Amino acid sequence: MQDTSKQYNAVIDSCKSLFEKKMSDYGSAWRILRLPSLTDQIFIKAQRIRGLQQNAVQKVDEGQESEFIGIINYCIMALIQLEKGVVEQPDMSTETSLELYEKHISITKKLMEDKNHDYGEAWRDMRVSSLTDLILQKLLRVKQIEDNQGKTLVSEGIDANYQDMINYAVFAMIHLSKK
Repeated sequence: MQDTSKQYNAVIDSCKSLFEKKMSDYGSAWRILRLPSLTDQIFIKAQRIRGLQQNAVQKVDEGQESEFIGIINYCIMALIQLEKGVVEQPDMSTETSLELYEKHISITKKLMEDKNHDYGEAWRDMRVSSLTDLILQKLLRVKQIEDNQGKTLVSEGIDANYQDMINYAVFAMIHLSKK
């Protein structure tokens, strides 16, 4: 499991680096996005990945990796929005956003480590296409929870679904890095 932790960190380091660069370019414009908008952005990325996996022809010169990075970063934004709320104007410094990024990744990685222990690293035997399908399933669940104004009867909340999507995307990135 030590390899998993190192591999996880390497994926997150590349995602966080891109997040930081985009913060420099755009500031915290993402802070105005409501959760359904972030969910839809993640959905678009997951659908594109699925299309790349199914279609023989690719017309845009960006592969699955950049889309998985987008999923991870949009999920972190969503977790921050859940914690801080949506604002009308960008209001967050790069430093604060990176601190929150680290906070939510730390919580999400701990969840991965606990589940990974219990499931015996079963993800290592999964296909990237299956991880993509699981992300899409989680997105459909989140959309339903959003349609229910965030209420669930017996299911985990939106935050847990975003965390699972992050972890599935990291696992997919680890698989893709071996090809």
